[in-house]
Amino acid sequence: MLQKLYPVNRRHFLRGAGGAMMSLPLLEAMPKLVGASSSSGETPMRMVCVGNNFGYVPDLFFPVETGANYALPGQIEVLERHREVFTIFSQLDHGQEGVGGHGGVHAFLSGILSKNSKGFAEGNVTVDQKAAEHVGTATRYSSMQMGCGTSIGNRLSWTASGSAIPPVEDPSTLFSLLFQEPKAKDRSLLKEAHVQEKSILDLVKTDADRLKRQIGKADQEKLDQYFTSVRDLEKRLTQSQAWLDQSKPKTNYKLPAEADSFDFVDRLPLYYDLVALALQTDSTRIITLEVSGIGNNSGGLPLTKGYHQLTHHGRVASYIEELSIIEKVHTAAFADFLDTLRSVKEPNGKSLLDNTMTLFGSGMGNASSHSNKDLPIILAGGGFKHGQHIRFEKDNSRGSQTMACNLYLSMLQRFGMEIDHFNTSTSTLTGLEVA
Repeated sequence: MLQKLYPVNRRHFLRGAGGAMMSLPLLEAMPKLVGASSSSGETPMRMVCVGNNFGYVPDLFFPVETGANYALPGQIEVLERHREVFTIFSQLDHGQEGVGGHGGVHAFLSGILSKNSKGFAEGNVTVDQKAAEHVGTATRYSSMQMGCGTSIGNRLSWTASGSAIPPVEDPSTLFSLLFQEPKAKDRSLLKEAHVQEKSILDLVKTDADRLKRQIGKADQEKLDQYFTSVRDLEKRLTQSQAWLDQSKPKTNYKLPAEADSFDFVDRLPLYYDLVALALQTDSTRIITLEVSGIGNNSGGLPLTKGYHQLTHHGRVASYIEELSIIEKVHTAAFADFLDTLRSVKEPNGKSLLDNTMTLFGSGMGNASSHSNKDLPIILAGGGFKHGQHIRFEKDNSRGSQTMACNLYLSMLQRFGMEIDHFNTSTSTLTGLEVA
């Protein structure tokens, strides 16, 4: 007689003595999850986007050769051990929609400057937030934003309503969000706060509907944007309420007590650890990591000038030498992160990296000249065919290079979204194929 198998899902818990509960990790018995591709069965697809506000020295980032037999330049030489699982793209950018020097960096994941967003159906929504819409409430957090030395003017994540999402900078806060349960009293207060916030939102919408009938077209457009922001808040509130009574996962990972005060060199790897843990526990499937300035605590790096000042090197050798030290810290941490993702095996027999599109790059092409052209972009994992450097030719139809949003469209389709356009895309990205 065949044994009847009952489906297991992420809401099931291991129950122990005294009523203790532990949430289950991803198991093969679990049904197919939102965000999973048909090829990955019950294992979901994830997306991680890492953005650096100052870019990289182009000559030391982009290979000279194209195809598979390229030599890795100095800044990314540390990635040699992973070359078969990532692709380097050159001559991708956002055209005129993403030009603005430091003020254009925030368009890295959207292709659209916030000031130009009104001309687009979904504003300047970023690729991570578009993917988060697809995930919905399947995870505790539809997306997470982390930041190591962030810049208010250059946020990585933007909603369709035009709101920048600030990242969480303290590793201790991120750890708490992922693993620490609120106390019973705090949980009760949170529930009360949710009820009050929902009531306030209902009142605001009622008043806004009344006001809309009394104002002109320009003000109506502003009010519509406001409505969209309110709807975004409602979604986050609803999601937070739904997960409030669900136990958080447990972990053996020990975050150093002084983590928040660590220098840049020692703090950056902690964010990558937390990214990997968030994905492993299915706390979220969408994460952005914003890496900006290194602050005054550079961890003993042999620097005589500030990071920003060094990026305006003007081809001065001593500046580039010091800047390279910082940029190699970035790429070394990313290489170690790929080690971690490759080491984790998933229920479908693949690695966590195979099921995680991992984007690494910047909205700044060349900080020395304040150029947002030819953005440094690497894509690892995610079930794509990798192991090459692809250089795109100039697109004469638009007088510039291939749109980076073509890459983002390919990523979103791979994520499971049935769409044929994303912001400034003209097609999916030629040369990037699913493995």
